[in-house]
Amino acid sequence: MFGAVLVSGPRQVGKTTMLERLTGDIGYVTLDDPIIRASAEEESLTFFKDNPPPVFIDEIQKVPTLFEQIKLYLDRGRKKGQFFMCASQQFKMMKGVSESLAGRIALVTLLGFSLRETYGIECDTPFLPTEEYFAERKGQLADISYDDIWNRIHRGSMPELYDNPDFNWQMFYGAYVRTYIERDVRELSEIGDTVKFTKFMVAAAAATGQLLNLTSLARDVGISQPTAERWLSILVASNIVYLLQPYSNNITKRAIKTPKLYFLDTGLAAYLTKWNTPDVLKNGAMAGAFFESFVISEIIKSYYNKGILEPPLYFYRDKDMNEIDLLIEESGTLYPIEIKKHADPEKRDVQAFAVLEKISSVQRGQGGVVCLYDKLITLQGIDKVIPINYL
Repeated sequence: MFGAVLVSGPRQVGKTTMLERLTGDIGYVTLDDPIIRASAEEESLTFFKDNPPPVFIDEIQKVPTLFEQIKLYLDRGRKKGQFFMCASQQFKMMKGVSESLAGRIALVTLLGFSLRETYGIECDTPFLPTEEYFAERKGQLADISYDDIWNRIHRGSMPELYDNPDFNWQMFYGAYVRTYIERDVRELSEIGDTVKFTKFMVAAAAATGQLLNLTSLARDVGISQPTAERWLSILVASNIVYLLQPYSNNITKRAIKTPKLYFLDTGLAAYLTKWNTPDVLKNGAMAGAFFESFVISEIIKSYYNKGILEPPLYFYRDKDMNEIDLLIEESGTLYPIEIKKHADPEKRDVQAFAVLEKISSVQRGQGGVVCLYDKLITLQGIDKVIPINYL
């Protein structure tokens, strides 16, 4: 459909492997190679004469000037499928690229393995708690035990750890953090104190599932609030952290406007916060926050993997302490979701959903409680108990 395709996502999620398999025998060039990178920077006009399309360019963010040459090439030839690219930073961080390639490039965000991918579920419909969705998923359910879920939450979603069960978890994430800071972070921003940036990552991981509090993060690490804001933007740009925005419109004046912070890979968050085994994690003080982060991440993946770059996902909290963990907006309808790590949901878990009926400009759709119960059943009215294998 497009002249160019760009896959972004964090390190080690398989961007290069996926594109190599999809693109087959076309030319390949990586801008990780310093010689090739220098050539691309100094001779951008002739770079694609030496590497003629169709071509797969790895780590394209290292030489953003190439995007202008790609635009010129596509405007001349208007051929499809000429440039396949991947980058470990979000597209919007590359200045001017979205303007120069608007309408010419398809953008895809790839995260770690989803539960569906791990268990070979072919359904690619984004999660939505409707009867139609549940009917489609009912025929494609994996048998996921309680211990399997906590092992997965603790180990994370990186393909290398899934592919090699014996790969030491601590060694993997230790190397991952070092590589991320030494390569991606230093490219994105001048960070002299890498020790403090590591502490910032730890503080952010400890805040997963909570309202964003930049003042607290800055104080815990010993940096200024503007620095904390800049460093957080780096974690977001690298697809390490996701900021879930609050739902609000001109009717919901009492709604809180602060986003919630989620680590997209719970294994990385567990490593940073030193929850060293699944058992310690599931019985610890942060078990609820980690389970919520895992569910949010799985739902985000269901949208990203369908090619939806900006999932219509929000949360709700107001000054009267009404809170809904997740709202999915679809065609003017809000679908409310509560996330609980227990296996015995109660009607009071969905009491806050009633606040949606006061918002006159939207319709309240089906909702439910995503939890560790093993059957899809009605909890109350149009709200259901949703087992995690329905994600």
